[in-house]
Amino acid sequence: MKTALLLSGGMDSVAIAWWKRPEIAITLDYGQRAAQAEISAATETCKALNIEHHIIRVDCSSLGSGDMAGKIADANAPASDWWPYRNQMLISLAAMKAITLSVTHLWIGTVKSDGLHLDGTTGFVRRMSDLMSYQEGSLVVEAPAIEYSTVELIRESGISPGSLAWAHSCHKSNIPCGSCRGCNKYFQVLDEVGYDLDRPR
Repeated sequence: MKTALLLSGGMDSVAIAWWKRPEIAITLDYGQRAAQAEISAATETCKALNIEHHIIRVDCSSLGSGDMAGKIADANAPASDWWPYRNQMLISLAAMKAITLSVTHLWIGTVKSDGLHLDGTTGFVRRMSDLMSYQEGSLVVEAPAIEYSTVELIRESGISPGSLAWAHSCHKSNIPCGSCRGCNKYFQVLDEVGYDLDRPR
């Protein structure tokens, strides 16, 4: 088995990297507003854990919606950060790279609260894995933390406060806005976990 993690640089994927220690990490710049900060967070995480890191750049910003694209949310959006078919797109792009690296298992950073979106549910992950497994390469898609809240994941991962400080969770900017759903989650999780970071996010 050869593992790769879709490492966005957010709290959840960074904690999974510390917890599961994949052999490879793949970070995507798909035209999201916070791409550069996410790449920096993912890069620092991979350096700390000695994980082979691949960065893919494909500009899909013209197809985006909501906070991450800097646009008005689509009428179908269940929340302001919804981007149509985003996880399906990210998994497909990451899989295109993963198959060239002989990866057998691609991990994604979905947690329990992501079930607000259909592409954050166990049903979606199962369907994506079935589709990838059906195709050449038989790639398996898994969400190892899907039954965990972010607080539970952080505690399970053993990540230190200093390492978690690298995570970038803002949906709107490379500099945390402090008011989007991503930033609000960051503050709430840190409070629940009891981490007091010198560098606010």
